[in-house]
Amino acid sequence: MSADTPAAPAEVTVPLAEGLTSTREAWEKATATVLRKSRRLADDAPDAEAWSTLTTTTLDGIEVTPLGTPELTADLPATGLPGQAPFTRGAEALRENRAWDVRAWFTDPDAQRTADDVMTDLENGVSSLWITLGEAGTPTDALARILEPVFVDLAPVVVQDAHDPLSAARALAAVIEDKAVQAHHGTNLGVDPIGTAVRTRLGSGTGQTDLDLAVEAARLALPLGIRAIVVDGTAVHDAGGSDVQELAYLLAAGATYLRVLTEAGLSVDDAAGLLEFRIAATDEQFPTMAKFRAARRTWARVAELAGVAEAQRGQRQHAVTSRPMMTTYDPYVNMLRTTVASFAAGVGGAASVTVLPFDEPLGLPEAFSRRIARNTSSLLISESHVAKVTDPGGGSHLVEQLTDDLARAAWAGFGELESAGGVLSSLDLVAERIDATRDARGLQIAKRAMPLTGVSEFPNLHEQLPERRPYPTEQVVFRYAHEFEEMRDDRAAATVFLATMGPVAAHTARATFAANLFAAGGIDTVTAGPTAGVDEVVAAYDGSPVVCLTGNDKAYAEWGSELVAALREAGARHVVVAGKVDVGADAQAFAGLDALAFLRTTREELV
Repeated sequence: MSADTPAAPAEVTVPLAEGLTSTREAWEKATATVLRKSRRLADDAPDAEAWSTLTTTTLDGIEVTPLGTPELTADLPATGLPGQAPFTRGAEALRENRAWDVRAWFTDPDAQRTADDVMTDLENGVSSLWITLGEAGTPTDALARILEPVFVDLAPVVVQDAHDPLSAARALAAVIEDKAVQAHHGTNLGVDPIGTAVRTRLGSGTGQTDLDLAVEAARLALPLGIRAIVVDGTAVHDAGGSDVQELAYLLAAGATYLRVLTEAGLSVDDAAGLLEFRIAATDEQFPTMAKFRAARRTWARVAELAGVAEAQRGQRQHAVTSRPMMTTYDPYVNMLRTTVASFAAGVGGAASVTVLPFDEPLGLPEAFSRRIARNTSSLLISESHVAKVTDPGGGSHLVEQLTDDLARAAWAGFGELESAGGVLSSLDLVAERIDATRDARGLQIAKRAMPLTGVSEFPNLHEQLPERRPYPTEQVVFRYAHEFEEMRDDRAAATVFLATMGPVAAHTARATFAANLFAAGGIDTVTAGPTAGVDEVVAAYDGSPVVCLTGNDKAYAEWGSELVAALREAGARHVVVAGKVDVGADAQAFAGLDALAFLRTTREELV
């Protein structure tokens, strides 16, 4: 997609209800009026700039326009029908039971607790199980006991063990054989040696893998009529990768598995049928919807080139709400994040959706958080009826354009990985691209252009976090909020004195801004309250080494410099002013500054 903002002639009309029409020119005029009032558009700027002002750009350089218009999709390729190639609109024409598969995640080392949680979840809305076994989860030898009361012909089971994947696979296969039933077709032995290598390389190690594990898992799965391999894109997402990087990796890893399995003697149709794709869903609603649609479209093309029969080219997708987007502080906000993410994944056509419990960053989930997680999908399916319509976003000009942009960018990224020798030969390239994305995202977070509610914006500095049991092994996840949260973890900071200038109405806006900014760095504030001049502010001064002036422009002009000098004489070592004004302060606090750098400097001055 061009980096230029897409232009459309002003005379283009948009049909409205009952034959009414409107023009883009009229929309821009009305929107520009609102933007000028909110100071997001200059008074002398042309109305047409409203379009570019509200156009955002993703970390992949893809533009998201404020409106979807027919011009955006006029030249796009046909998307087909749900259940038909290229499967953009859905791998199946109709979802089973007009719902997605509600998949709960289990990783508790306490086998009895896991067994109890499994039955509680299955009896209260969950329809499939994703169980981490081995060192990072439940003991593998407890799997048979955990699944003893489970009808595996009705409830899909997916296992996972990064350290010993074949032991987990064999344990699940043994359970199925012992039950002597046809396991649900969504069941998966969960082997993913490529994903393990990627997590190791992008985490801290060198990354080695044995693709023969995939072949052995395939030979276990084929007689049972189940899947064997999870192509786990969250390995890239959890390391900080972008949507396009995750999609490109999925294509490259999936293609590698097809090659390995067919070289081992499997038919290409059988090989394709053994794969399930795990994809992260974030609270960026429209990009997430488009990502799942683009993943199906691009994988259908890979499968076509590999010679897979058309009916087998539909990609089975397991959506997992993003771990990096979740925060440790103000964790209850995670409920909102995962609701938006699961909605977007469901609308985007994922076959299975895992809503991670809101307390996942804190440790092992408890009964309450598990209940909220499963009820999120239940509400979306049963009360909001989101799954009753296949591909409800289909035909939306915005969604279709985003899908096409993501698909083309992912295909180009896939080509680069293939040209570099395949995904395992290009891990350095993958790591390099992810590092660049992390830096770009980090700058947006630092400047609060990408706000993190409850952490970088509107923090609750005195909250009491719920306590959770630790995971069996450390999770390697690049959480977006980690730099702000590390400052919150450091309790060394003292308070900043807010030198509030004038009556409450004069200083409250900037005082509120400053207090929230300092709280994001774990710094508390005390205020002078309503004041009438320098003497009253100095009289209220508490001796803090850092003070921050908060007032309106008139107060700054009349007595701001005098107040700075008086506060320095009273003992203030570092003076900040809220706003882009010159009153002789050491620093300025304003919207758009590098908040992380500002807060780190402030904390140093407080020591």
